Amino acid sequence: MRSPTHDPDETSSLLGHQSQPPRSNLHLHRLKSHLTTPINPQHTELILLFCFTITGLLDSSTVFIWGSFASMQTGNTVYLGLGAMGADPSSTSRWYKAATSIGSFCLGSACFSAAHRWASSSSSSGGGSPGRLPRRWELCVSFAVQMGCVAAAAVMVTLYGSTGSSSSSSVMEKEENGIGWRVFLPLALVAFQSSGQAVSSRVLNRKALTSVVLTSIYCDLFSVPVVAGTGKRRADEWRRAGAILCLMLGVAMGGMWAKSSVGVMGALWMVVAAKGVIVLAWLVWRGDVHVDSGYT
Repeated sequence: MRSPTHDPDETSSLLGHQSQPPRSNLHLHRLKSHLTTPINPQHTELILLFCFTITGLLDSSTVFIWGSFASMQTGNTVYLGLGAMGADPSSTSRWYKAATSIGSFCLGSACFSAAHRWASSSSSSGGGSPGRLPRRWELCVSFAVQMGCVAAAAVMVTLYGSTGSSSSSSVMEKEENGIGWRVFLPLALVAFQSSGQAVSSRVLNRKALTSVVLTSIYCDLFSVPVVAGTGKRRADEWRRAGAILCLMLGVAMGGMWAKSSVGVMGALWMVVAAKGVIVLAWLVWRGDVHVDSGYT
């Protein structure tokens, strides 16, 4: 008895490509896997040290031009206290700016922290545990938001000329006349984003490198070797020393921008570029080898 025959086209159309997904889906899967992979924490302190340079660049230019710090809230708290008590007659607007910067920084800390907490709880692995490594997209989005805030401030300064340089009048005159949204709104945006750097240091478990304060770093740098009873410097001490040098480098650059005809506008656009470099760095940062990304 002759067995029935089948047309090869009938079976090939049903079985020939079942195990081969479309190429576009494969690329999307690779991209998703890349973005959701936790980063390798090794050498992440280099990014935070770079953030110290950004802090110095912003603070030196904003305090010189606008009369208020963008990141160093200790100094702003002093300005706020003096102004509230009427003990700073030389500037009637400085303490308003200080209050704006402090409030924006606190709001930013709450927002960035809540965003990282949400990302942690939505992770399929880690369950939001304190030791969980941040995923690549979390840090990319965080620094992209920071970059967007500084870019918005830079656009305002560029278009509306909110006391952009120190060449036309003295710093004191700028502080007196700088009561308005052209100063307060850019300052609020820059202070808001600066908190993202501090929150990132917590997420990366680099709590000593907040990138916004040096007092505790000075204390640890000179007290830890004495307490430990050894004159040798450990890696943490070298990182703290690097943080001081990086911030001083940023201060020098910010001072040059503030004294130039470009003013704070140049410093802001430089920070936008620096934040963009950090976003790209997180995109290509090596993933953690101990975590299964789900892609083979």
